[in-house]
Amino acid sequence: MPRVKKLLGGTLSLSDHTAQISETYTMIKVLNKLTKLSMSSMKALV
Repeated sequence: MPRVKKLLGGTLSLSDHTAQISETYTMIKVLNKLTKLSMSSMKALV
């Protein structure tokens, strides 16, 4: 998890609440893509 926080920044950089929500959703999308990528490689090993 520390690697993901470092990759995504760990904190919200925008000051507007609406922009922070958009930034959070973007981080969630990236995290889901990274998780999906790692899951597919694990299935190939099994």
